[in-house]
Amino acid sequence: MKVFVAGANGAIGKPLVKALIAARHDVIGMSTSAAGADALRNHGAEGVVLNVLDAKAVAEEVARIRPDAIIDELTSLPKRYTPEEMRAAAPRDRQVRLEGGGNLHNAAVRSGVKRYVVQSTGFFYGPGQGLASESDDLARNATPGVAGAVATYTKIENRLFSSPDLEGVALRYGFFYGPGTYHDSQSGSISLQVRDAQYPVIEPGSGVFSFIHIEDAAVATAAALEIPPGVYNIVDDDPSPMAVWLPAFAKFMGAPAPPRVSEHETVRLHGPDSVYYALQLRGASNAKAKRVFRFSPRRLEWLASSPQPSSTAESSSRL
Repeated sequence: MKVFVAGANGAIGKPLVKALIAARHDVIGMSTSAAGADALRNHGAEGVVLNVLDAKAVAEEVARIRPDAIIDELTSLPKRYTPEEMRAAAPRDRQVRLEGGGNLHNAAVRSGVKRYVVQSTGFFYGPGQGLASESDDLARNATPGVAGAVATYTKIENRLFSSPDLEGVALRYGFFYGPGTYHDSQSGSISLQVRDAQYPVIEPGSGVFSFIHIEDAAVATAAALEIPPGVYNIVDDDPSPMAVWLPAFAKFMGAPAPPRVSEHETVRLHGPDSVYYALQLRGASNAKAKRVFRFSPRRLEWLASSPQPSSTAESSSRL
């Protein structure tokens, strides 16, 4: 299958290109620079330099390539993860995902692309009991930054499924960890903050986080070229509250135990979105992906090395 990957040099794009090539697909990766295109060629893909905000150029390139499938992993996120930097990056990220992704989607429709796979969110589900399935609502009424992100993802999914001639697959990823991510235990931005005791547990730390190793996400994305169209949570088996995963993560890295701060202090210093993450996130279920295409993610590595007295999935279902 000829596959066009937008965002091919990103955290998910790099292992995704490798997974697609390993599966013997003909891969064309989009880059914003000549150096990025060269890197793709060095890994066995075709590299093209393209500004996704240039609608005419996108249309011409997709028409030239005539891919069987497009995988949209477009983002514009900061290298460092802090609440302040994420807020500053949000307008550009939204433009790339909506305007740039819209240009790509329109080009796909005009060129007769058969399958379209897009990145969505598996960690911004709305309130409810237990782990969220794909049929549960996203957190549209959350704090401003979270609600804004949910609005963006909702528009992306609505656009995807608005085209009857496209076989659309929306992958709702959990928080990425592993090489090249914010949670890369060696050099990730969040990991460095944890090592410096600058990433606290916000009391009581009841928000449930769903993670996914970046390479497991890449394998699932490659599989999405063949599965029935629809929405899938791509998360691991260990949804866990902040009060559980963050101390275990610090211990796994040999870092000091994370400090503990109050909700009030966090709102004052970093705003309400940080509190939403720490107290109100809802974990997601990967049951559909397991059932439909035998998705088999690895255990969250820092919990696997530090067994809990009861399963984190059971704990999260009670929150």
